[in-house]
Amino acid sequence: MSDPSQLFPGKHFISTVLDALETKTAMSGGLARVYLMRAAMAGMLIGLMYVVNYTILATFAQLADGSLVGLGSLVGALAFGFALVFIYYSKSELLTSNMMIVSIGLYYRATTALRSLRILALCYLGNILGGLVVALLVFASSLGDGAVGEQMQHSVDHKLAYVSGGLAGWTDLFVRAILCNFMINLAMLLVYNGLIKDDLTKSLAMVMSVFVFAFVGFEHSVANTVLFTIVGLHDGIDVGLALGNLGIVLVGNFVGGGLLIGWYYAYANDDRKFLRRRATRGES
Repeated sequence: MSDPSQLFPGKHFISTVLDALETKTAMSGGLARVYLMRAAMAGMLIGLMYVVNYTILATFAQLADGSLVGLGSLVGALAFGFALVFIYYSKSELLTSNMMIVSIGLYYRATTALRSLRILALCYLGNILGGLVVALLVFASSLGDGAVGEQMQHSVDHKLAYVSGGLAGWTDLFVRAILCNFMINLAMLLVYNGLIKDDLTKSLAMVMSVFVFAFVGFEHSVANTVLFTIVGLHDGIDVGLALGNLGIVLVGNFVGGGLLIGWYYAYANDDRKFLRRRATRGES
């Protein structure tokens, strides 16, 4: 009879995720303050790397009469790709990857809906607080002035235009949010599945996943939250449109990471029915 490990090669991935979920559940309960601190660090890293991204964009936009803007977008997205590496290796907590983790936990009944919501809510709150710290630091400095601020404002205007654009804009935004967290959690799948042994290849997987979403223009709920906070403190922002953007993107991110990666691979690697059927038939 076929070896279950060959039929369900993602069992190591599922086991690793469920172990991570157990840790996050414990931390979001009795160690909620520490969990918030770890989530805040992720928000800070997103914010700092976003500043780097827009500084690169502004630099290239000023070269050769603006003809190198496309190259600046490429280099900026590549630099921003390291944000996920820093988050992973600093053991920080990012909302979008936790969407995948709690979805797998729910599928295997390793957690409850209430505990999952607590993990996600505390994580998002921490991400917001970390982003707010960066926003305050940018506001108190010249980091967001001039061309850098203009690039950030242009990006915010583009993101808010999805919401003001009606149903077509909402659909566009939703699809971009789905694909964004699909890419993020595809990288985490590669990191957690046990097949990649070295840190360099893990890092490359994470950098490329973020590069794709940043360069193509996918939508990430935490990154948008941090960007809106930075620009809002500096120049003001339409709060209603910003909240509308975040609401759509949060749902899209959950579909992309929680369902298309988390639930999908949880089902694809669920060997319980197979093992029960084989045991009933007396197969070894």
